[in-house]
Amino acid sequence: MKKPFSFFKTASLLLPALLLGACAQTPLKSEPQTPATAEVAPATVEAQQTESKQEHSGPLAPLAWLEGCWRGNVNQREFREHWLPLRGDMILGISHTVLGDKTQDYQFLRMELRDDAVHYVIAAHDEKEHRFRLSGETTDQEDTIYTFTNLEDVFPQTVSYRKASGGWMYITVEGKLNGADRKVIYPIRRIGCESGEFLIK
Repeated sequence: MKKPFSFFKTASLLLPALLLGACAQTPLKSEPQTPATAEVAPATVEAQQTESKQEHSGPLAPLAWLEGCWRGNVNQREFREHWLPLRGDMILGISHTVLGDKTQDYQFLRMELRDDAVHYVIAAHDEKEHRFRLSGETTDQEDTIYTFTNLEDVFPQTVSYRKASGGWMYITVEGKLNGADRKVIYPIRRIGCESGEFLIK
């Protein structure tokens, strides 16, 4: 079996603690923090309103909600994802994990249309690309779950992005590692890219 790629170095480091307590550390959706308020120039407000009304079409449109910045904390590690707007049949992103003031890991991400299917691609800074194909879109109460499947013999075999209410998203990675089933959940919440304040959206 091939070794798990570096996107999940953090996952392998966190597995024992996360498997026992990731869900317990998930903040309650019912207690969102109020974002900080600040005066915004009318032109900026108008631009934001125009952008918010923009309609997307095509296979990637259901994933356009990823746009923006996200942050989560587990076991003293802060992990972030930043996704650019859907443009040209592609959504580009980057992830960054920090422990204290030290970078633990980072990857370049993208959602793209290829061979008439949506693919989630992870490009680690020191390894080749790893591709996951969108294999399902399901709903659980008010949440929508997008599942991506990797057919390579590496951990993880699936990655899912769960769009939840109150500005929350849950990223789940799972599969077999050294012959045993493994599952890691990353609770992550939408933030203002400049302010870093939690947002409800």
